[in-house]
Amino acid sequence: MSSDLRTLGVADLSRALAAGATSSVEVTRALLKAQEDQRHLGAFLSSDPERALAAAARADALRAAGQAGPLTGVPIAHKDIFVTHHATSGLPSTAGSKMLAGYASPFDATVVARLGEGQAGMVTLGKLNCDEFAMGSANENSAFGPVRNPWDLQRVSGGSSGGSAAAVAAGIVPAATGTDTGGSIRQPASFTGITGIKPTYGVCSRYGMIAFASSLDQAGPMARSAEDCAMLLSAMSGFDPRDATSAERPPQDYVALMHRPREGASASRPLQGLRIGLPKEFFPPVLASEVGQAVRAALSVLESLGATLVDVSLPRTELSIPVYYIIAPAEASSNLGRFDGVKFGHRAPEYTDLMDMYKKTRSQGFGPEVKRRIMIGTYVLSHGYYDAYYVQAQKLRRMIADDFQACFQRCDVIAGPVAPTVAWKLGGQGDDPVKAYLADIFTLPASLAGLPGMSVPAGLADTGEGGAMPVGLQLIGNYFDEATLLQTAHALQQATDFHRRTPPGQASLGA
Repeated sequence: MSSDLRTLGVADLSRALAAGATSSVEVTRALLKAQEDQRHLGAFLSSDPERALAAAARADALRAAGQAGPLTGVPIAHKDIFVTHHATSGLPSTAGSKMLAGYASPFDATVVARLGEGQAGMVTLGKLNCDEFAMGSANENSAFGPVRNPWDLQRVSGGSSGGSAAAVAAGIVPAATGTDTGGSIRQPASFTGITGIKPTYGVCSRYGMIAFASSLDQAGPMARSAEDCAMLLSAMSGFDPRDATSAERPPQDYVALMHRPREGASASRPLQGLRIGLPKEFFPPVLASEVGQAVRAALSVLESLGATLVDVSLPRTELSIPVYYIIAPAEASSNLGRFDGVKFGHRAPEYTDLMDMYKKTRSQGFGPEVKRRIMIGTYVLSHGYYDAYYVQAQKLRRMIADDFQACFQRCDVIAGPVAPTVAWKLGGQGDDPVKAYLADIFTLPASLAGLPGMSVPAGLADTGEGGAMPVGLQLIGNYFDEATLLQTAHALQQATDFHRRTPPGQASLGA
């Protein structure tokens, strides 16, 4: 089994550990070696191998004593937007920024605690690279360098959860946590050929998640399959009284819900009766032809499994870009005001007075994209512009949410591409931030509405350069209907092998 450890997903590893075919220590050793072998990807920002192996040994002891759960001993890594208790993990929490370089958190984020020892029992392998304060679509905005796509080292991994996506795709970890503010789980999952789900806003606690835009940020799992994501989301979900935005719902068993048979379904047609809406706005002329072909092919598979395709419309899709890039920077401007060098984080080494310290600290600590969004956000919240920009954006946000509800009168799931293109070349959009913002057009609407959405591998697209890059199919559900998304994705993955395809060279990796 050792030669396959890097290609096993969460569910596969859980079964292997339960059967005694391998041990958590053996798996952890193999993945720590993979992490060392693939440092060139830039996926990891920190790790503590000694602590990880000790945690794996404790997990093996629990299994031997018959006290293990399904995730006990399965390795995971966390996006470095979640704080981790430094005293117990040895891992800093940086949000990909110089502003927090080396910051030692005194507590764990709720998501980290629920997945870790004492609860689900997963083994933490380290913290993963991300765009600074989760601001970006390419993971090129990290203060610690970009993350490279394991499918093509000259291309981006997507952002802001690019480190999480690249680590899973490259076989360094079977799963990782991510956050999605405007598509930051779904887009990197699409670009790297893995599965990722952003649940309904409030399903996963935001406590301990370093804030970017508080009304949009949501945690979610990134892994190889829908089954893997269902297992992780089951452990991550549930009400948290420490988070004012947490939905007052108990944890859900998404694995059981995913496998619940549909009325009238059969083994050959498990999606019988499912209505999949196809918004015409998600298939514009600017959509890359190879992306459209892959998405249409995946939709044909879903149709063969019993689903019915229905044409729908989300008429305010294009407005989601200006709406998002007013609301998100406005909230970022407020949230990042705390990083002033007084209580924690970077402080300018030389300054003349308090105001000079503020200015120099923030100038030195924040990168260009973060400064850009802070300035935009401060502007739209300023006197004379608040009503003209921010208030109008919030009104349009409500209309975008209403458009979705009109669609859900005619369908159960909405589907389309995750992004207009495959992953672009590193530096390809560095001098044109607006072009990067436009790449989020298909993911932003669901984020603004607070709806659950996921990316499911839908095949490979020829880049015209002698290689192929992954394409993701986006599925969007109604509020708290993650189960239907996972069920749809699982049915597709039972009928195809898109999610099992690996970057060139990965399949030959051994432990």
